Amino acid sequence: MEPESTAKETVLVTGGGGYFGFRLGCALHQKGVDVILFDVVKPPQTVPVGMKFMQGDVCCLSEVEEALRDVICVFHIASYGMSGREQLNRNLIEDINVKGTENVIQACKSTGASSLVYTSTYNVVFGGQVIENGNESLPYLPLHLHPDHYSRTKSLAEMKVLEANGAKLRNGRGVLRTCALRPAGIYGPGEQRHLPRIVSYIERGLFKFVYGDPRSLVEFVHVDNLVQAHILASEALKAKKSHIAAGQAYFISDGRPVNNFEFFRPLVEGLGYKFPTCRFPLSLVYFFAFLTEVVHFLVGHVYNFQPLLTRTEVYKTGVTHYFSMEKARKELGYEPQQYSLNEVVEWFRSQGCRPKPRQHSVLHRVRDGGLLLLLIAVVISWFPSAATFPL
Repeated sequence: MEPESTAKETVLVTGGGGYFGFRLGCALHQKGVDVILFDVVKPPQTVPVGMKFMQGDVCCLSEVEEALRDVICVFHIASYGMSGREQLNRNLIEDINVKGTENVIQACKSTGASSLVYTSTYNVVFGGQVIENGNESLPYLPLHLHPDHYSRTKSLAEMKVLEANGAKLRNGRGVLRTCALRPAGIYGPGEQRHLPRIVSYIERGLFKFVYGDPRSLVEFVHVDNLVQAHILASEALKAKKSHIAAGQAYFISDGRPVNNFEFFRPLVEGLGYKFPTCRFPLSLVYFFAFLTEVVHFLVGHVYNFQPLLTRTEVYKTGVTHYFSMEKARKELGYEPQQYSLNEVVEWFRSQGCRPKPRQHSVLHRVRDGGLLLLLIAVVISWFPSAATFPL
């Protein structure tokens, strides 16, 4: 068994300027760990005294190697293309998710960082098919079946991370231990990627319908549960835990499958809005998302608009897929705490989110009329192919 240093640990968090990375860094700092946050942009919050922020890009190997000097463990969180129009920027997705991960692995080997915890995604096995109580024995979804480039590149990156487990470190101080965590959709007060987009749709009057089978179930994970899982995973890579997590992947969620729209009902109603009662077929909304992506492909270089939905988002929100936490519980000691959306509602209220008087301006009428015409066009074009549309 390899000896472990008793010196104070130094860890690096790629994507440390983002919501989850910053939250993880702060939790580690509170545990007495020296933390370096590494990102292309500074965190919007003030970095606590004793923590360090290094500005850098995972796409630049030399910058990653410089940041990893004297680092024991790396939490590789940085990624791009998870939702919205980001999903349509294939080149940047490839550079950050694949090349960036390759650089992190290479830098771990060259600098002697002995542990690497990779933040992956459910999407490495999911591409629109129903999964009920799945586990880590499920194979990767074939790359050509992914409906978006983000999921495809995250699969490639996870494979590279797990394949790197056991690689020799160049300083002769042992081997690299790696693992991957596959979280569900992240939520929590102050989350900046998904929830503000949802709330903006609610405030702009665009949340007028739900879709899919009301019995469909998906999962979410509170940011603090995900923080707990990452810290436990880093501990499970150490000799004192017999490296039990080395080379392994784990699904991580709150462990409470729920209908996607029912999950967000407390947010909608808590902010004082009416929850929609109109429900559309999943295939219709998927087709609408497909047309939206086509339009973005044609005009996105001139007008980079935010799609209402992408195909992947339709799958992720409308098709049943949830997973067992048994492996994470048994090997990591992961026990998710129970949270509600109350703190999220209060956070948005503190930001001034509440119903506003509807201004029936010309622009609003044009926008609403355009959306209505587009929806009618989608419905008309959908009917002939509805019986054979692949799902």
